[in-house]
Amino acid sequence: MVDKAATRGHPSYVSRAGQERRFQMVLRWTSLAGRRVLDVGCGVGMYTAAFLRETPHVLGIEIEFERAMEARGRAAGVAQSPGERLPFPDSAFDVIFSHEVLEHVADDRACVVEMVRVTRPGGRIVIFVPNRLYPFETHGVFWRGRYRFGNAPLVNWLPTPLRNRLAPHVRAYTAGSLRRLFASLPVRVVHHTQVFPGYDNIVARVPALGQALRAFTYALERTPLRALGLSHFLVLERTS
Repeated sequence: MVDKAATRGHPSYVSRAGQERRFQMVLRWTSLAGRRVLDVGCGVGMYTAAFLRETPHVLGIEIEFERAMEARGRAAGVAQSPGERLPFPDSAFDVIFSHEVLEHVADDRACVVEMVRVTRPGGRIVIFVPNRLYPFETHGVFWRGRYRFGNAPLVNWLPTPLRNRLAPHVRAYTAGSLRRLFASLPVRVVHHTQVFPGYDNIVARVPALGQALRAFTYALERTPLRALGLSHFLVLERTS
């Protein structure tokens, strides 16, 4: 049996510099004070708890029961639900947040349709997903019938049929394929860029190397080479 991590990924188990940096990006592009926030695919609740620093009106949904229960220890308003069938009425939230989740759901288009549905007009949807142009597939690959966890170089640069044979368990998005998920939906793009990782594990083991990698790749985010970043960061606004 394939480990759940292969199909559902690993959530953020601790809040470190990389996670906090991403949360600060969310704060730059949303207004959270007093807002109603939904964390779609909240994992064990690290970001859900971070949102509670800004507003008390935070809910999370998570498909894995064990993770949902752990998340409830950090944020009480967590329920078990798939992202494709959100148990909320139309226009129920001001901010929808989805961190590295769309690549794992059964139907990513259905999931974004639901996220748009429960966002009020003028509300914002904030998404992080894997970038197809990043030089490593970070979710591991299947090789000779076995799942091998870890970073696999250049897999995402292969032609799609070959890439999907090695990594059928997870999607990676180009800028165009990510935006096409929202085609014909009542949203407009507010901001779209790519971001590099925080290298927290490397910083913990070899601080000088990790800090140098951070400084170098974060500088690349101010150049066209940001297109090679680990993740897309997409902010949309519900228009009607």
